[in-house]
Amino acid sequence: MATAVAPMPTAAPAAIAPRAVAQINPWVVALTVTLATFMELLDTSIANVSLPYIAGGLGRSFDEVTWILTTYLVANAVVLPLSAWLSRVFGRKTYYMSCVALFTVTSFFCGIAPTLGIMLIARVLQGIGGGGLAPVEQAILVDTFPPAKRATAFALYTVAIVTAPAIGPVLGGWITDNYTWRWIFLINIPIGILSLYLTSRFVHDPPAFTEERKAVRNASGKLNLDGVGIALIAVGSGALEVLLDRGQIDDWLGSAFIRWMLVLGIGCLTAAVFWELNQPDPVIDFRMLKVRDFTIANVFYFVFGFGLFATTTMIPQMLQQLYGYRAINAGLVLGPGAFVITLLAPVGAQLVQRRIVHPRILLFGSVIVVGLSMLHYSHLNLQTDYDHYAWARAFQGLGYAFFFVPLSVIAYSQLAPNQNNKASSLTNFFRNWGGSFGIAFVTATAERRQDFHQSRVGENLAATNSNLQSGIHQTAAYLQTQGFSQVDAVKAATLRYYEQLGNQTHLLAFMDCFHVIAVVTLLAAPLVLLTKNFKLGGKAPEGH
Repeated sequence: MATAVAPMPTAAPAAIAPRAVAQINPWVVALTVTLATFMELLDTSIANVSLPYIAGGLGRSFDEVTWILTTYLVANAVVLPLSAWLSRVFGRKTYYMSCVALFTVTSFFCGIAPTLGIMLIARVLQGIGGGGLAPVEQAILVDTFPPAKRATAFALYTVAIVTAPAIGPVLGGWITDNYTWRWIFLINIPIGILSLYLTSRFVHDPPAFTEERKAVRNASGKLNLDGVGIALIAVGSGALEVLLDRGQIDDWLGSAFIRWMLVLGIGCLTAAVFWELNQPDPVIDFRMLKVRDFTIANVFYFVFGFGLFATTTMIPQMLQQLYGYRAINAGLVLGPGAFVITLLAPVGAQLVQRRIVHPRILLFGSVIVVGLSMLHYSHLNLQTDYDHYAWARAFQGLGYAFFFVPLSVIAYSQLAPNQNNKASSLTNFFRNWGGSFGIAFVTATAERRQDFHQSRVGENLAATNSNLQSGIHQTAAYLQTQGFSQVDAVKAATLRYYEQLGNQTHLLAFMDCFHVIAVVTLLAAPLVLLTKNFKLGGKAPEGH
């Protein structure tokens, strides 16, 4: 009886699925999976501006609550490279819905957490759920749309991954100011429930992916468990993320804890590469990096994450510290860039899809524009107003609007359909690490370069400098007319000039960061010319 009935569950979906799936508009699938990914990427930055309020609400110090960010990023970094393997274990749709459900439930517990301990546990689980969303969405988009129409789908993905982190601080600040910090987590619940409903209705594992899952199972029908590879990747990714996120707080290599994280991170990830290269069915297939276009694309995914997350972190911080902007107003400066990307990313997709501009040419041009926008930032000053910063961000957005779509097309141009799932994990792996390195870079470099500039400027600004003394006396004289005593007026005037010195040197440090990002971006541009030429289109892979 068992042998006669057993094949039926497998055969029935195979016969029914193609007819049912064919009726689903691929854009319905795309919008469905983008909803949860946007929600997750929003959460990578939405809590940043609310940390002081969370600290007060939970009765803990600011340094302690920064672990709310670290634990989420670490869990995210651990799960992200494993997402392709986990998709094959559970099935892509099942795994995706599990991630959405876990993210939604843990968002509720973050919102009601009475203590920091419960909050951190919930954030770890939330990061585990969120880590699988972006790579699985990208794999679903690649399998849903034929090669000739993928560019438009990637435009939607671009809008999600670029605008969500930019909107996060603005939305978080607005919610905290007008309601309570707990709502920055609780707003995920209705979105998560809607995503689960839509995913259950419209998303399905494609036949090619189902066949791939069958092909890698052994005679007993089970996947081979690469426990060593999973452990090495998990420990290495987690340690390196802790190092990048806590390094500046703990004085980098001056801390024994950070030194151990460095050894663990580099050691485990290096061992993981060698181990995975010798496995018949690796958790992360590093052998895919033998494909030239895919490897070059991953370099640009790293550069993309590095520049985008570094500037998204640095610009609001700079505007608040040096120009006195409120968190919401500083975040709004990022708005024009997001608007330009939302407006022009579909245009870039059409340029590629209609074969008006080859992806290589479009990517090269966009990288140059991004690099030039960073150079433009590096020449701003303390008199630069809101409009100039908004236009500068729009200029940067012009580059990023045409960046991700051709990059994604190039990344998948030489891959077979059964490699799409593994490819999405690797591309998101490089993008995520680019973002982590970018944030760590600006955090550390801004502080160190300020010390450098303050030392250099201070050497040329002795207390006996006639211009300095003249300025102090003039300011002190004015303050005396406003009711200050002579002693207090001199002290206030001196403090005012010292504050100006700090602001100028701090600005120079930020400008140095922009300059380095510009150089890194422009140096990467010629790599585009090393990609192989390819024709757009071809046979569509089996989709949803």
